[in-house]
Amino acid sequence: MTRDPFTTSSPQIAASILSADFAKLSAEIDDVLAAGADFVHLDIMDGHFVPNISFGPPVIKSVRRATSAYLDAHLMITEPLRYARAMVKAGAQNICFHVEVTANPAATAREIRKLGCNVGITLNPATPVEMLWPAIDAVDMVLVMSVVPGFSGQKFIPEALTKLREIKKRLRPDQRLEIDGGINAQTIRAARDAGADWFVVASALFDHPDRAAAVAELRAALP
Repeated sequence: MTRDPFTTSSPQIAASILSADFAKLSAEIDDVLAAGADFVHLDIMDGHFVPNISFGPPVIKSVRRATSAYLDAHLMITEPLRYARAMVKAGAQNICFHVEVTANPAATAREIRKLGCNVGITLNPATPVEMLWPAIDAVDMVLVMSVVPGFSGQKFIPEALTKLREIKKRLRPDQRLEIDGGINAQTIRAARDAGADWFVVASALFDHPDRAAAVAELRAALP
């Protein structure tokens, strides 16, 4: 049964399949959800906006067939409006685009919402948080990158905490604040204290020999 993470204010752990073994992706997703992860995070990379290529709508469609869990898609691509429809059709339920790729982020958010999905906006570590403000009321969630996007396994950038605190002050109670990059049992508490609601976890979950223990460690570190 799909559980919509927008229906709760409790902290949510999103399993990023970027660190999964794609040779057995369905089993990997089942395993981390059984271990206690709340929903699935999809890192979409185009090799242009970021220097890596991950996957697109065909893999999202396969993931949708493999699970009923909520699918949160982070589009690290230069043309979100060109591909968002196909991703929603494939099964993505939240489309999060980068503020750096559009001259009018509010309009981009409105167009994505017309597809019948939730919509989010995100920014790179070097991007000023003020870039978000024109679109902040047009989105359901904001994603703060705490690593330079493109690769899994990077170390947490502590300056992201300042952004979390600034953004949290401007969000409505029905909006959510997500953080992605270097989240583990040592960093998750500081991110929660700064205002994050959703925590994207990749290598700290998929590379752990006991994934249930990994989720338990994450939750134990939360207030």
